[in-house]
Formats: sequence, C-alpha cells, structure tokens
Amino acid sequence: MPSFMPGAAGPVAARRAAVLLAATPLVLASPVAAQPAADSVTLEELAVTGEDTPKGQVADGTGTASFGVAGPPGAAPLVIERPVGQVITTVGRERTIADRPATSIGTVLLDSPGVTLRQGNGGRDVVISIRGNNARATGVTRNMVVLEDGFPVTQPDGASRFDLVDPRAYSRIDVFRGPQSALFGNYATGGTLAFRTRTGREINGYEIGVDAGSFGYLSHFFTVGGVSGPFEIGLFASEVRANGYQDSSSYDTQTVNLLASYTPTPDNRFTLKVINNDVTANIPARASLDQFRINPYQRGCDAAATAAPGCTTFGLLANGAFGPRVPVTATEGAFRRNDRRTIVAGRWEHDIDAQTTWRAQVGFDERNYNQPFYTTAGRGSLPSYFVQTDLTRRGELLGLPAVGYVALAYSTVDITASVFDRAPYGGARLGALIGLQDAVQSNLGGRGRLEIELAPHWTAIAGLGAEESSITGRNRTFATSAVGTTSTLAIADRRFLNLAPELALVYRPEPDWAFRGRVATGYATPSFSSLFVNATGLPGNNADLKTQENLGFDLGADVILFEGLRLSVTGFYEFFRNEFVTQSPGAGLLNYTFNAPASEHRGIEVGAEWSFASGWRGVLAYTYDDQVYTDYVEQISAGSLTARFDRAGHRIPGVPAHQLLARVGYDVPAGPLAGLGGFAEVVAQDGYFVDNANLLKVPGFAILNLNIHYSAPLPNGYARRIDLYGELRNVLDTAYVGSANPLANTINAATGAQIGRAVLAGTTGSIFAGPPRTFVAGMKLSF
Repeated sequence: MPSFMPGAAGPVAARRAAVLLAATPLVLASPVAAQPAADSVTLEELAVTGEDTPKGQVADGTGTASFGVAGPPGAAPLVIERPVGQVITTVGRERTIADRPATSIGTVLLDSPGVTLRQGNGGRDVVISIRGNNARATGVTRNMVVLEDGFPVTQPDGASRFDLVDPRAYSRIDVFRGPQSALFGNYATGGTLAFRTRTGREINGYEIGVDAGSFGYLSHFFTVGGVSGPFEIGLFASEVRANGYQDSSSYDTQTVNLLASYTPTPDNRFTLKVINNDVTANIPARASLDQFRINPYQRGCDAAATAAPGCTTFGLLANGAFGPRVPVTATEGAFRRNDRRTIVAGRWEHDIDAQTTWRAQVGFDERNYNQPFYTTAGRGSLPSYFVQTDLTRRGELLGLPAVGYVALAYSTVDITASVFDRAPYGGARLGALIGLQDAVQSNLGGRGRLEIELAPHWTAIAGLGAEESSITGRNRTFATSAVGTTSTLAIADRRFLNLAPELALVYRPEPDWAFRGRVATGYATPSFSSLFVNATGLPGNNADLKTQENLGFDLGADVILFEGLRLSVTGFYEFFRNEFVTQSPGAGLLNYTFNAPASEHRGIEVGAEWSFASGWRGVLAYTYDDQVYTDYVEQISAGSLTARFDRAGHRIPGVPAHQLLARVGYDVPAGPLAGLGGFAEVVAQDGYFVDNANLLKVPGFAILNLNIHYSAPLPNGYARRIDLYGELRNVLDTAYVGSANPLANTINAATGAQIGRAVLAGTTGSIFAGPPRTFVAGMKLSF
C-alpha cells in the first residue's frame, strides 16, 4: 500500500524532493531512450465517454488535439490530455450543451457519474463535488482542482467558484474522479474538472443567441472565432440576468472568455487565455427545514413585521456594533454579492522533436469580493500568480513503449480580507469591523508520471507528486462594547509537505474492452480563511487544522457490449484521514471547519450510453456513495458544560447515498424533419443527513425535465445555421431541497444532553429550495 504520510518540512527539503522527483522521468527524454520519429508510439487511452466525442477528438485517445488549441501533426500529445488508467467522463457539446438552454454548469455536469451539485450563493453559482468530496459545502467549491484549457482556475488557497463559467463557451468538459494529487497536486482529493473552450477553428465564424424564460431569465451571448495564417482566436461573451424564483434572488452577470494562439513555426505555439466575470446578485435567505415545508421559495418576505408564514429572519445589531438585534428579512437586510474574477495567462509550447514537448505557462488570477449578506459582511482581494513548466516524452524504457511526464509548479496568493457586523435597514449597511486578515499562501511542488506498455494488452502507470505548502499571516479580531473596542491577534505560520503516489494497471484484450485497477492518493491543505473562523462561527483562532488526506482504490471496466451500447462500471473505496468537515454554527454565521480523524468513502459509479434504434439514444449516470466516520469523537460545549459524543459509524452530512440521471431522447435522423429532436430526463437524489449525530435528514427528490430542439442549415440566407430549443424543467412542480448547509449539534446547558431533531428542524440558515417548474427557450444563429 503506498504511503501518503505528510510531515512538516522546511523549504529546502521540499525543493530537494521536487528536484529528485523531476529527475526521474527525464530518462525518457534522452536520445538513447527515444525512438525515431517515424516509429513513435501512441498508447491508447482509457476514457469513459459520457457523451459524444467532440469533432476533432478521437474517443480512444489516438488524436493529437490538446488543451484549447490543437497541435500540428507530429506534436507529442501531453499526458494530461489523455492519461491512461484514470476514471474520466467526457461531457461533450453535442446533445448536452448545444441543444439545450444551459443556464448554469449544473444543467450539464449531471451526465457524469459521481458528480453532486448544490445551489450556491446567488445567481448561477453552483457548488460541485466529486464522489461526495465537498458535498457539505454550500459556498466555495473545494477538494478538487479546476482547469480551463490547461490553466488553473482553482486559486492557490484551494477555492474554486463557478460564477465565471458559462457552459455555452465550451466544447467539452472532462471529469476526473478519485484522488488526483499525483497528477494535479494540492486540493485534488476528490478529482479534477477540465474545461475545454471552443477554439477558433471549431467556431469558424460568429454566432449570436438569446435565451429567455421564467422568473425574468434573459441571456444574450456572442461567439466569434477563426484561423488566419498562424493566428487562431475564439472569443465568447455573455450577459445573463434574472429576477430569481425566490424572494431577494435577482442577479446580473457578465462573462468574457478569450482563447487565442499564435503558431509562428510548426514547433512553437503561444497561447493566451483571458477570463473576466462580474456578478451582482441578491442573496435569498436560507431557511430551516420547517420553514422550507411552509414557504419553500420564501415568498411574501419583504418585511419582518408583515412577513408571511415560514419567512426567515436574521438578527442584525441595531447600531451595527453591539446592543439588541433587530430581526430583518433578506430584502430588508439588502443581502447581496458584488464579485469580480479576472484571469490572464499565457503558455509557450515547444516541440523539441516529434516525440517531446516542453511547455511553460504563467498566469495572474484576481478574485475580488464584496458580500454583505446575513449577519456579517466580507470584503476581500485575493491576487494570485502561478508558474508551471512540464515536459512530455514518448519513447522507450527498457525496450518497452513508454510515456514520461514531469512538471514543476509554483503558485501563491496574497490575501487581504475584512469582516464586518451588519447593520439593519438603509441598504447593505456595514457595522463595526470584527475581523481583519492578511496572509500569503503558496504551493511549490513537482509531479512525475510514467506510462509503460508491459505487453500488447497491458499498460502500467506510476506517478508521484511532492509539494510543500505554506501559510503565513495574521488575523486580528475586534470586539466592540459600550466601553470601547478590544482586539485579539492570532498568527499563523504553517508548513505542510505532502507526497502523493499513484499506481494503475490497465488490461485491454481488445479495443472495445478495458479493465482497470488503480490506487492513488490525494491531499488538501487548509485554506487560510478556515484557520481563522472558530467554532462559534465568528473570526477567531482555528490554526491547528491538519492536512486532509485520502488513499483510494478503484476497480472497474469500460466495455462496448454490442454496437450502440457503451458501459462503464467503477467501484471505489477511499480511506480519509483528517477529513475537512464544514458546518454552520447557527443562522447567518460563518461556516466552521474541523478535522474528522478517520472516515471511509465507498461506492459504485455506473455510466451508460445506448443507441438502441435509429435516432434513439439513452443515457444513464448512477452513483451509490456510502460515507461514514470511523474515528471521530465530537466535543460540544454549552455554558460551563462540555460533552463528548462518539460519531463512529455515523454517516457524513451532505452526501446522498443514491443519485441518478436517466435520459431518453430521439433525433430525427433524415428527411424533411432532420434536426428535430427532444428528450425526457429524470434527475433523482436520495435524502441525506445535515448533522453529525444523524438526527435530521432532508428529503430526497425526483424531478422530470422535457426538452425539444431543432437545428438546420440555412443555405439561402445570410446566416449559415439556426438552432432553436426549449426546455420545461421540474415538470411536476416538485418542491425539493436544492442545497442544505450542514448544521452543528448542540447540548442542553443544564443537563449536557444532546438537543434533538425538533430543534435542528427549526434552525434557520440551512436550506435553499430547488427551482420550481421553469420554462426556458432560446435560439442561436451561426454566420
């Protein structure tokens, strides 16, 4: 069993580890190990394809397309493009993105087994988890690495947000499931998402489109792209607004996404990536389970004094600093977000020869937020930088066809953040300053990977990552009373050194059958923000958090049972140490993170695609995910009493045991109605607990969606093509829980007894309802 023990170490030790790691795969880069270009070897890829392979890509991995911009013939495909032995679902543009109103990334990612989605805080913000990692979060996405065209979108503190993601910009999305730190480094405990923007040659012209629908939804989008000599450019821009289906949930967001390249010679490619997103969103109230059952969409909640039954209120300090609290609704409190995200990055790729590619990339990523919602208001600026260089070599090792990959990477984020109390009425008024943070968080590491063909049907994979992460900074907490203001200073100076080995074996007796086994590790260091929110949900000291680690075993098969039926089945078993568990200490308070010493995640993932008759197609994505604590004693205090509760054997909050997407569709294959199609899909999810004692469980749900679409060329018009689509979601108008913030258990201050389910069910600050019956339709013209 590979070791994945972290330990503290200084910068020198980390740099030595990175250098040693980098040296190992360079054996493949030597002229002695290389084959002549004419005899170069391309190993087949094991890829679980949940959707059509986009044009220009080859499903079995023998094509040469790369992140964002396709390399010229002869260029060495990068290992991270088609890693052998991984469990990957590809969500393609055709039939998943292009023929439906993709209002958020949540409308398309459910095609991948293992993916769980939660409504985030406002607008199209979605919180994504893979195999239940991060399923407890309801704001920022963590425990995964997110890439776009090969550039990191996850900041160095491990945070990813999906406000900036407009699905219509992409040609495909690859979902890597399971521990991925050997290939992608820090934070990849659950997996990785790799977004692929449409290139200029894929667009080849320009497109304009508009979508409109229920609750004031309106989206305008524009795409332009093409190739001219050595230049290629693809540009996407959109503006989306809506009133929202809940009180205080309107939003307006603008996105610009640019991918451009310059290829001055066949051996050199330069890539430019720019993303900018601005979002202004009103934030609705998170209700209790009892309030959800009475008033799921928080309607009639303009004012606390005249609020309808089931409305949620929050207590804001009357003078913004101390004294009595005034109950206000989300509308009265003017809860909102005003955030901006800007990413500018570039890459140089150089083909040393037909089998060797070297890359160097740098980038700048700034996240600014202003979030005066609930009982506190956060403001922050997080500029970050990343640098990476890697080398991919295809040749021989000991006379066997092999692929070697080595990478060195560094990233850092400079954090300046403040937290204020909120004052009631008069808009989003700030109260007294209660927390001030400044810190630097950085990651330095190296990763190496070797894929070797042991025999005609057998491929072995070995990988190793080593990374040092550091967090240095301080947090000053302020307390204001009638006699003045006092402050407390907490300082963090943490170092983490983590190792992540990976081993895999693939047996492919014939092209349509593949069997795989994999053991891999992942790690995620604490974020700076989590070090300074204490168990009361207020700024304070929580600096003893440890690295989260997991060791995962995968066993699965990918087969084409007969023509038209593709099937993938994967069983996984993962052992976690010091798993991060995040929960709400109470209504409107900041989420608090702690380590659970040991837990286990185990389950089964099934993906299937069946073209069972001409024009007919079925898609299935099913996940069974059983997650339990195996070693965790929770300590709860109230007044002068403290009680301890053994949570071993309890289910981890936020994780549904069963979830399913099943879709059946028909597209007219030929004749005058060719291009007309539609589908019906069912999205179902099991209920899940929201507390560590497993006293309160939110109900599961099943919703039905219907789609109709039409696409046709326009040979006699100015436009080349027209696309029309409409979708009715949640046809039966089911009221269901779209997001539930895990709740902290409490005890009776007099007896020490654990307080029961009834109190948890009445605790506000947890639940967003999912959308009711919604209709969205749109059109796109291609020129």
